[in-house]
Amino acid sequence: MSLATDAPSTSRTDVAADAPRLSDAPALLVVDRLAVTYRVNGGVIEGVREASLTIAQGETVAIVGESGSGKSTTAHAILRLLPPSAAIAGGSVRFRGRDLARAGEAELRGIRGRAIGFVPQDPTVSLNPVQRIGDQVGEVLRIHGLADRRTARSRAIEALAEAGLPDPEVHAEQYPHELSGGMRQRVLIAIAIIARPALIIADEPTSALDVTVQRQILDRIDVLKRELGTSVLLITHDLGVAADRADRIVVMSQGEVVETGTPAEVLGAPRHPYTKQLIAAAPSLDDPRSVSRATTVAPDAATAPESPALLAAIDLVKEFPVPRAAGGGTHRAVDGVSFAIPRARTLAVVGESGSGKSTTARLVLRLADATSGRIEFAGEDITRIDGRALRQFRRRAQLVHQNPYASLNPKLSIGAIVADPLEAFRLGSRASRARRVAELIDVVALPSTVLGRRPAELSGGQRQRVAIARALAISPELLVLDEPVSALDVSIQDQILTLLADIQRELGLSYLFISHDLAVLRRIAHEVVVMREGRVVETGGIDAVFRAPRDPYTRALLDAIPGSQAARTRHPAH
Repeated sequence: MSLATDAPSTSRTDVAADAPRLSDAPALLVVDRLAVTYRVNGGVIEGVREASLTIAQGETVAIVGESGSGKSTTAHAILRLLPPSAAIAGGSVRFRGRDLARAGEAELRGIRGRAIGFVPQDPTVSLNPVQRIGDQVGEVLRIHGLADRRTARSRAIEALAEAGLPDPEVHAEQYPHELSGGMRQRVLIAIAIIARPALIIADEPTSALDVTVQRQILDRIDVLKRELGTSVLLITHDLGVAADRADRIVVMSQGEVVETGTPAEVLGAPRHPYTKQLIAAAPSLDDPRSVSRATTVAPDAATAPESPALLAAIDLVKEFPVPRAAGGGTHRAVDGVSFAIPRARTLAVVGESGSGKSTTARLVLRLADATSGRIEFAGEDITRIDGRALRQFRRRAQLVHQNPYASLNPKLSIGAIVADPLEAFRLGSRASRARRVAELIDVVALPSTVLGRRPAELSGGQRQRVAIARALAISPELLVLDEPVSALDVSIQDQILTLLADIQRELGLSYLFISHDLAVLRRIAHEVVVMREGRVVETGGIDAVFRAPRDPYTRALLDAIPGSQAARTRHPAH
């Protein structure tokens, strides 16, 4: 997304609360000089400083900015969902003329869910693990007296379908742990839209979704806008999503609004240096930093693609039993998948939720056993190894999970989490481990002050960087990265992708990189495997597949990339 220009920078006077709104519609929400503070270690820090924005009826406003910029804090402050350590220190939040910053709890309960829907970022901690999906979605209607139990149930199934969940009748009977991360995110969206609220606040609502489902979800929100006049406050790190979906974009940095305007103004002619920095960091399909174009990245692999594979998957099959209530039999989640990853190369796997890409990753790591097929690592068959041999393999191959909140021990400090693999394999002394942990925390661009904190005290992006540091601790030869940057804003994405490329160049690591973000894959991968319904439908060099895709499914994935709508608007001839 090459949108940066050399236009003069702006001042904060350019971003007042009365910035141009969609048409002449009255403001539904007016945030005026909002200030939010946090109590930390006996002191007070400012999370948001005099932030102002407006949302008209039927308008979508996107807030973009790095982790810690204040965008999520602003969204939570509107609904008074701040943690106990935070407080609104000044300003007002007027919704339909009522100041929510000073509203009582009873009034807020009548607004949350019914008048203002909320889509949180992390479905793992937002869904009740012991309640069925259908009951959780319909609960909003029952709480507000909008439906009885039977009607709420049928409406819940409708909302799940609207949110893009396949087989909503089946999934309504399931529990959250039985759904994938992307499916759980769609459940949160169904909860937010079921009462047809006037305003939807969506905090990274599609960060865990593949591009085709992401487009389906955002299209549905657009339909609600048109049919019901619903307004949307969209918190996102994806500038392509903001470009496609927002009527106005608000850019936040260090708790302040630094720029606002239409997508064409903010992304096409940015005035503030910080906005220019965000745009420059955003990955794109034409990114000149792509490792497949850079001879300085993994030079041995680049000049010797015929080198022996570090990892090879040969005709992998994985079948799961289907419950009798759902028809019985077996479901083939992975169906004859084959690929090879040479040393110091990155193979990307892309596909929709349910395509089998994460199951394939679990198979090659031996976290699940293949039904048939073979896995070779450094020339050795590891398909059925166990005991000591399996433990040694896992020292050489590490996983970075998609959801760091669920994969990091909430009771341990960050320092202990990163040191855990070193202790598990008895590597080094206590002093050398401490030095290694400090080095890794610096490598993933986190301050040393996080070492004594716990996962719940970090942002989603910070937790993901901790997960990467932990995976690197024992110097593996292969990293399997399952959506490793999906929760990160573009500037931190840029740092992590640069970091991974640097590590690959210096240490000769191989990566199996799973992502729904094709622009990210374009930046990091040498080869790509496209999966659909458990099968490989296309494979090849990243340039060849992205520039001249052979399979219609690959073309559909490329067409669904966020930002393409805005690009076509700016350049209709293309």
